Amino acid sequence: MITNPTNSLEWIIYLAQHYSGMFIQGTLLTLYIAVIGTLLGFLLGYGAGIVQDIRIRPADHALKKAGLRVLKAIFTVYVEIFRDTPMMVQAMVVYYGILQAGFDISPIAAGILVTVLNTGAYMAETVRAGINSVDLGQREGALAMGMSPLKTMFYIILPQVLRNILPEMGNTFLTNLKMTSVLNVLAINELYMAAKTAGSVNYKYFQSFLLTAVIYFVLCFAFSRIFRLMEKHLEGKKDYVLAVEYMDAQ
Repeated sequence: MITNPTNSLEWIIYLAQHYSGMFIQGTLLTLYIAVIGTLLGFLLGYGAGIVQDIRIRPADHALKKAGLRVLKAIFTVYVEIFRDTPMMVQAMVVYYGILQAGFDISPIAAGILVTVLNTGAYMAETVRAGINSVDLGQREGALAMGMSPLKTMFYIILPQVLRNILPEMGNTFLTNLKMTSVLNVLAINELYMAAKTAGSVNYKYFQSFLLTAVIYFVLCFAFSRIFRLMEKHLEGKKDYVLAVEYMDAQ
């Protein structure tokens, strides 16, 4: 164990040895916020994207038309607000806004909430684009066979949407993993705050943040490979033979 470091490499090793608990706790908290916030954000984004895709038909009941228009307007405003403002500012507004409203919320809960809302806003547009990318003929064919619009969406459209937007979902998670660093404004002891604290003890900020950069890189690299494997799995086999070609060969 290094006790008297003299160069940058030794300082990095020294910080990793003496503040390993702090870095591990910060890494775990970063992963916790990113995973929970991203998963819930995906669900919110899917809901918002589906609502935005619902078509208002002339034959619909007036109450249904009014309800859909209100929902569409709410989700449109929500998406625009969270796509057009920085996440750091959103964190401050959400956390202190909730406290000012008289409700008690922990910084970690506020950080997860902001991550959910931010992810949902971006995923809503991604899901809407993914739905539009599915051939319209498939929807018309399902409806012609007697399937309801809801069943058509969940059994025909959404499985294809999931496959089409999986790369973007992976990118969103990796972005959230890195963007948790802005939540240090709420005094959350995630990875960035751990690096800042460890660096301030000996005024070795460069070495501390370099070590943190390596941790972020390893996390993002590992998860990017996991998402690529998932994409390959959803693509299916590429060595299949069409039935027509097989019959011709016989």
